[in-house]
Amino acid sequence: MDYLLEALETMPVTEAAMCWGTLGTVRPFVNFRPERDARALAAAMTNKDVNTLVRILTNRTNAQRQQVAQVYRSLTNQELVPGLKKVLSGGVQAVLLGLMMTPPVFDAHQLRNAMEGLGTDEQTLAEILCTRSPEQLQLITATYREEFQRSLEEDVRSETSQGFRDLLLALLQKQRENIAGGIEYPLIQRDAKALVESVKPKSKPSPEPWIRTLTHRDADHLNRVFDCFQSLAGRSVEETVQAAFSGDLRLGLLILVRSIRNTPELLADTVHRALKGVGQQSGPLLRVLVPRSEEDLLSVRVQFHRQHGRSLYSTLQEAVKGEYQHALLALCGAEDI
Repeated sequence: MDYLLEALETMPVTEAAMCWGTLGTVRPFVNFRPERDARALAAAMTNKDVNTLVRILTNRTNAQRQQVAQVYRSLTNQELVPGLKKVLSGGVQAVLLGLMMTPPVFDAHQLRNAMEGLGTDEQTLAEILCTRSPEQLQLITATYREEFQRSLEEDVRSETSQGFRDLLLALLQKQRENIAGGIEYPLIQRDAKALVESVKPKSKPSPEPWIRTLTHRDADHLNRVFDCFQSLAGRSVEETVQAAFSGDLRLGLLILVRSIRNTPELLADTVHRALKGVGQQSGPLLRVLVPRSEEDLLSVRVQFHRQHGRSLYSTLQEAVKGEYQHALLALCGAEDI
């Protein structure tokens, strides 16, 4: 494991991606033959062979799975996903159905699930919207409307409280903003001073400068702002947010700050909390492992090992069982020693 930590931590992300090919754990299947896969899936569903379903669908990229689904439709005159629903159940069903969604469809469904019914899952809303790029958010917003004939922004307005609502809407709307971040020292200092001024002692803290700055600047700029803020305020941004704000707004700001600092570290903590929860919460596990498996799950594994002194793979082995375990381990990829 040491070699992996050293390699990923000492080289820039762009160089690491070039070295590894991708920071995801699911790579394009080399000897890909969609017709063969489609026939194998059809036979596996007839025989209720869940292991084969897991083996194929967790070892293909999302683009390859979409091709398999198209070929399956032409061969059988049936849709693949309804067939999977009939054969599968529980956690393994959730994993494989999630893998059959395109990334923006998966995120749209996660967001809708977080807001429909009684109560709102603020943690899910914040984690998804804080860890997606403006381009991804634009796709998610359009996909949400296509999937549910509803406006994501309007649902956020109606299902969240003021402050937290303003933060989420600013994240969604940043796709339409053209305010560039920067690394020039005067701009860094100006942003840091604005944040310090907004949380003066003995005065009501103002969230507007925090929301505006954190959603209108890029990560490199903001990390410099955070350092400048600490030198001016004498405490970290996280400590300040924890003390100055409360409720859902505090939750959202802390998630956003952690995402800006180190997204894989934030996601590793999400997975750890899910595995330590009662009954191992499947939602957060899916929210990380499914969409990040082709993006940066190697980095999440590195952070998990660093934070908890053991690999994500072995932790999953102990925490979950059966076919659900097989699916999660396949996405995780390998043991880190």
